[in-house]
Amino acid sequence: IADLFAERGLKVFGPGREGARLEASKAFTKLVLTEAGAPTAAYGQTEDPAEAKDMVARFGCPVVVKADGLAAGKGVVICTDEAEAHRAIEEMLVGGRFGVAGRRVVVEELLEGEEASFMAVTDGRAVLPLASSQDHKAVFDDDRGPNTGGMGAYSPAPVMTAEMSAWVTGQIIEPTVAALRERGIEFRGVLYAGLMITDEGPKVLEYNVRFGDPECQPIMARLRTNLLDIMQATVAGELEGMRAEWDDRDAVCVVMSSEGYPGDYEKGRVIDGIERAAAMTDVTVFHAGTARDECGRWITAGGRVLGVSALGHGVAEAVSTAYAAVEQIAWEGAHYRRDIAHRAVAHAAGNSGN
Repeated sequence: IADLFAERGLKVFGPGREGARLEASKAFTKLVLTEAGAPTAAYGQTEDPAEAKDMVARFGCPVVVKADGLAAGKGVVICTDEAEAHRAIEEMLVGGRFGVAGRRVVVEELLEGEEASFMAVTDGRAVLPLASSQDHKAVFDDDRGPNTGGMGAYSPAPVMTAEMSAWVTGQIIEPTVAALRERGIEFRGVLYAGLMITDEGPKVLEYNVRFGDPECQPIMARLRTNLLDIMQATVAGELEGMRAEWDDRDAVCVVMSSEGYPGDYEKGRVIDGIERAAAMTDVTVFHAGTARDECGRWITAGGRVLGVSALGHGVAEAVSTAYAAVEQIAWEGAHYRRDIAHRAVAHAAGNSGN
């Protein structure tokens, strides 16, 4: 779509097909990161099962086996032993579990540390970093259960200090943009780096080429600069020198999902209380999987239904306000985690001596 817009002289915020490969192909991402000299896990890539198994032996377990392409968030397998890794390789390369997306695999060392999300906007040359964030992938409290698209997020992420954010911008994001440009790819849009903060410093787990959900919600709640101004400067190639202004308060987003998500779930359940929650001070209710029925009522229409976001003076206040808003909303089978931002709350309590 971006390429078609560009061909017709239309403005579009987002990368073309070649730039979008950063998200569509993990092997391509690894290649660009290597060319950029950006820190990432040691890896290998192949279409041959035997060669992939040799990589597992070389890296040792635990190890990560990834389908190269997009696999609805299910193409990354963390393997604790060789048998598990070999099984994942066989399922992808021989069994065709993920179709075209799994015809090539990336085998890489398992990174340990704390994850963080780092988004930046770029016009292909200049880079404008956005506020940091951190999300919660597991469906249940205490990071239990299967991974989802995200059950909540908060901004800023305490693990991403100002110094670390500057380092990531200078050592990861800007070199990536330069490496793409060397390939003739002028990337305009959002670069979203999924990071692991290891003992050796930040390393890139993956790239997305869009605003991440639900990390985007608390970031947008804090953004004071007009987003349209940023997007227009990006499209025009005039991002150099632009700065984003941020609300000093913390923001927290709690995702409310359908019962059964990320597995099977029912749609069409009537939602009550959205308007009450949205009317609360410093609260924004972002719609995700909702629709209107013939009576004009809000009903569930997806797995992740709402992103209830709130601002607060300190992360604990933001958490309290967000959950107070969540309690105003109800439908049969509504589910949400009750420990969103627990790491940030603990971090803040530790810094205050509590």
